[in-house]
Amino acid sequence: MSIRHLDSLFHPRSVAVFGASDRPASVGATVWRNLKAGGFAGALYPVNPGRDQVDGDRAWPSAAALPEAPELAVICTPPDTVAPLIAELGARGTRAAIVLTAGQTAAQKQAMLDAARRHLLRILGPNCLGLLAPHVGLNASFAHRAAARGPLAFVSQSGALVTAMLDWAAGRGVGFSQFVSLGEHADIDFGDLLDWLANDQATRAILLYIESVESPRKFMSAARAAARNKPVIVVKAGRTSAGQQAAASHTGALAGSDIVFDAAIRRAGMLRVKTLQDLFDAAQTLAHFRGAAAADDNRDPRLDRLTLVTNGGGAGVMAADEAAARGVELAPLSDATRDALDAGLPRNWSRANPVDIIGDAPVARYEHTLRTLLADPDSGTLLFMHAPTAIVPSAEIAAALLPLTKAQPQRLLACWLGGAAVAEARQAFQAAGVPCYDTPEAAVEAFAMLLDYRRNQAQLLQAPPAGSAPVAPDLARVRAVIAPALAEGREWLTEPEAKAVLEAIAVPVAGTRIVGADADAAVAAAQAVGWPVALKILSPQITHKSDVGGVALDLADDSALRSAVAAMLARVRAARPDADIAGFTVQRMVRRPRALELIVGAHLDPLFGPVILFGAGGTAVEVVADRAIALPPLNEPLARALVDRTRIARLLAGWRDVPAADRAAVHGVLMAVSQLLAEVPEITELDINPLLADAQGVIALDARVRVDARAPGGAAAFAIRPYPAQLVEQLSWRERPLTLRPIRPEDEPQHLAFLQKLDPVDIRMRVFYSRQSITRTELARLTQIDYEREMAFVATAPAEGGGGAPEETLGVVRATCDPDNDSAEFGIVVRSDLKGGGLGELLMRKLIDHLRARGTKRLVATVLRENARMLELARDLGFRHATEQPEADTWAIELPLQ
Repeated sequence: MSIRHLDSLFHPRSVAVFGASDRPASVGATVWRNLKAGGFAGALYPVNPGRDQVDGDRAWPSAAALPEAPELAVICTPPDTVAPLIAELGARGTRAAIVLTAGQTAAQKQAMLDAARRHLLRILGPNCLGLLAPHVGLNASFAHRAAARGPLAFVSQSGALVTAMLDWAAGRGVGFSQFVSLGEHADIDFGDLLDWLANDQATRAILLYIESVESPRKFMSAARAAARNKPVIVVKAGRTSAGQQAAASHTGALAGSDIVFDAAIRRAGMLRVKTLQDLFDAAQTLAHFRGAAAADDNRDPRLDRLTLVTNGGGAGVMAADEAAARGVELAPLSDATRDALDAGLPRNWSRANPVDIIGDAPVARYEHTLRTLLADPDSGTLLFMHAPTAIVPSAEIAAALLPLTKAQPQRLLACWLGGAAVAEARQAFQAAGVPCYDTPEAAVEAFAMLLDYRRNQAQLLQAPPAGSAPVAPDLARVRAVIAPALAEGREWLTEPEAKAVLEAIAVPVAGTRIVGADADAAVAAAQAVGWPVALKILSPQITHKSDVGGVALDLADDSALRSAVAAMLARVRAARPDADIAGFTVQRMVRRPRALELIVGAHLDPLFGPVILFGAGGTAVEVVADRAIALPPLNEPLARALVDRTRIARLLAGWRDVPAADRAAVHGVLMAVSQLLAEVPEITELDINPLLADAQGVIALDARVRVDARAPGGAAAFAIRPYPAQLVEQLSWRERPLTLRPIRPEDEPQHLAFLQKLDPVDIRMRVFYSRQSITRTELARLTQIDYEREMAFVATAPAEGGGGAPEETLGVVRATCDPDNDSAEFGIVVRSDLKGGGLGELLMRKLIDHLRARGTKRLVATVLRENARMLELARDLGFRHATEQPEADTWAIELPLQ
């Protein structure tokens, strides 16, 4: 993961084009023409050994002949020339290259990467369209048109889509901060660009067109960091997966790549949309509602409901239909609001939501309706829809309503239906910052995307540890149960073994007896457990017992059981003559008539690693296909969110005379499975189907578990690294209990209180300038860290003097590692009234031990020379002055760690 030298890609001081040409319709000619026309202020060099001039400009024969090393090179020369060029440019000091060349062999591409790596030269491409950075006048592409300046960054794997998007955006007045074609992303990939764009001041939102992701953990880490700063909106191509049909279990068949990608997007706090139009609608909506879109426990939940206002019944009906389809709740009108509306509306108005004020409405009727609804917080967010009439010009209506919108701008969306007749009104609303949409459906869809984004942002805040199960699992027992299968080379556990695993993680199971393929033994087992019973075939080769007639239910007596044994053996032997029949399992029928059949499963996705599935269970599980996927680790909020994304969640809440199921028990099973996946890497797949759930709790009737001695799973394979709870340390300091632990997202209010207690001088010593306040985004960046790439240890203690908070932060040390884990840059600050007591040394030693353990080579920092206390601590810890010193008023210090 690296943004190293990406500034040279987006903001170069000089650019050289290798293969620049005058030949019409050639890539070299197009790139050179685009670069010259873009208004780039830096030096431009055409390089072509066969020409003295290109398009009237002096041409240079080679990289060596150039008067300076170009900061950025654009290469459109034959495939066999690319690697030598990269080597020569890297040796001269070039920092980045855009390789437009297509058709490289695998060997040529690797030679190019090897040459670049030696000089830390970054490569965009190969086989890409190039890059446009309108804010600096850079058009280093062979696109057919330039991009307008604007706040959106667009990154695409498809070059053809890039040119289409440029055309589409130009026709709609959409501008860009950066416009990037990734090509084959041999070096620079989505993760690198997300990291850079997250901190790009010109970019307000990041739009991605993705076909594939090769480095999922890197992608997720960068995506989560970017999504904390600004909206990241994704179109992902390829919504089907032929591989689903070949999966060996229900969970494998359901957890296809696209639904797993959906789960990854959601967990990273991004928003996935279906179409390119949705990309821009979502960007507009999220930009307008940015503050309200962020996850916030104090946000008014009534804003998640919609009130529809229209001058025509048809528009209201279409919007209401779309709201129902997208699960958007319409706000009911209170009696008081209905009475208030009555005072200014005709007797035949709808008197419900949608609020139809009738097509002959004059301006005053619009004003009265909007003013009344905005005065009622229960009306939530308003969608104003207007179709042009001959009664009053649309522009007059817009002018009258605009003053009302300014009081509560984040409660209003608009749909001006039509073309020229409403163009002025639409433009006025858009100029005032009110999002406008062409159709009622598009407006409701945009609002639904806003709600999805809010939910995804809430998931982004969660950082659960690997061990979050409500009851600690008996991991020793789990390992003992799976050991025989691993020793024998068996892929699947038997049903009794699988149920023993569930029992070990505190999931209730139906008691089961194992018997041979003998009717007398089955009857004896049934008499022991009690009638009626269920009979199931037991065979290591048969994982879906129902598919081969290997399940018989509600067997009430000896005669029924004996008949079932004979019939089942005949059916199974006919259907699976290859299967070794070990016997049967006999279990007492579980009588839970009002229970729902659920499925809880786990699967090892080839890209994102372990995933967890929840949904409606039973034998028709794949037909019903009511399921949702989540990436572990899970805690209670994440488990609850997973359940809520299914249709069966509504039934779990109870209906008619059926009481609500024990949701906490369901969530507990999901968290137990999450911890099992983290702690036992040999488990690669799991099905609990059905899992019965009712008011009494949950019970697993059947289970299947797949194991692999190579241990490909475990927390190390998670796409999202769990909270490192193993690094929490308890000790005593100044006769006060002290906790040293990694920072958590929920520390945000506590961390703000800590920062507010710092003296301005201490803040200046830490960040080299004084700050009187900190923004919400900056605070989120400090507390919502990615443990894969950075670490922040806080020292906390029980709060003194009351105030409501259970603990307070006394100090923090943080370090960010470079992509190669060569060095980590640290910063430390201790509460101003606690300096000199040894807390800083405790924090530093905690950080040093952690970085040594992860293999980081050096710990570095830049310290103000006047910061004597920090410099003294650094000397005590073994730091030394670095060979190169940056400025006269600072010291660069470093500590070798390995």
